Amino acid sequence: MTVIRTPESRFDNLPDYPFAPHYHELSDQLRLHYVDEGPRDGTPVLMMHGEPSWSFLYRHMIGPVAEAGYRVLVPDLIGFGKSDKPTERDVFSYAGHVAWMREWVEALDLTGIILACQDWGSLIGLRLVAEMPERFAGVTLSNGGLPAGQEPPPAFAAWRKFSQESPVFPIGNILQGATTRDLTDAEVAAYDAPYPDEDSKACARVFPSLVPLGDNVAVPDQLKAWEALEAFDKPFVCAFSDQDAITAGGEKAFVGRVAGTKGHDLHRTLKGNHFIQEDDPEGFVAAILDTAKAAGV
Repeated sequence: MTVIRTPESRFDNLPDYPFAPHYHELSDQLRLHYVDEGPRDGTPVLMMHGEPSWSFLYRHMIGPVAEAGYRVLVPDLIGFGKSDKPTERDVFSYAGHVAWMREWVEALDLTGIILACQDWGSLIGLRLVAEMPERFAGVTLSNGGLPAGQEPPPAFAAWRKFSQESPVFPIGNILQGATTRDLTDAEVAAYDAPYPDEDSKACARVFPSLVPLGDNVAVPDQLKAWEALEAFDKPFVCAFSDQDAITAGGEKAFVGRVAGTKGHDLHRTLKGNHFIQEDDPEGFVAAILDTAKAAGV
C-alpha cells in the first residue's frame, strides 16, 4: 500500500486553525490525525467531518464548545486532512472507515460522547453509534444521513458523476460551491492544503461512489445499523440547513423513527448550504450544547 503523508509545511499559517496536532497509529500502520481541545476530563464532543473536507471545517466551532467545558475531538478521516492518504482507491470501503474510527474511539476509551456530524461524518458516525451505543450520550445531526439503498437525489447523482469523471478535483472550490458565504482565498487554500498532488485525493474521489444509494454492498450493514438507531433513546437532535440541495428534508428519515428524536423540541433549521459549519457555525454549536444539556452532560 502506497501512502502519502502530507508535509507539515503545507499547513503553516492556516487561518483560524491554531490547534496542536495529535496522532494515533492505527493497527495497519496508518497515522490518524485529530484535534483535541478543552479539558481532558470533560465530556467528549466528537465532531466528524465529511467529504472532501477535513477538521479545518470545524475551526469556528471547536473553541466555543471547548470554552463551554467540553473536550472537543475532531479527527481527520483516513485519506483527508493531516491523516495518512493511501493512493489506491480499492483500499477504501465504507466498512473500513467505520473500523478505523472505531479503533480510534476504543483506543482513546471515549465514553459519554456527544456526536456532532455532517455529510460522510454522519454515515460513519451513526454507524459508530449503532455499533457501540453505550459509548454515546447524544447525537446532533446536520446535513447527512444513513442511506440504505434509496435512489440517489439528482443533485447527488451529478456530484457522484463529477467525482469519478472530472479530470480535475479542486477541493477548495468544491467547498466554496456548497457554502452560501464567500470563503477567503486563504480558506480555499486551507481546504486544498492536505493534497500535494492528485494521487493524494484518492479517497476524496472514491467516497461518493461508496455512499450506499441504489444497489450497494453496504446496504445490509445499513439496515442493521438502522435497527440499532431506532432503539437509541438518548437525545438525538436534527439541525439540517435550509439551502442544501442534497440533504433537504433529510431530518424526516430520523424524527419519529429514532427513539431519541422524540420527547423534546430541540430540532431546528440552520441557515446555510451543505457545509453548515462554514455558514452557520453558531447555530450548529447551539444545537450541540442543547443536545449535551438534554443528555445531562
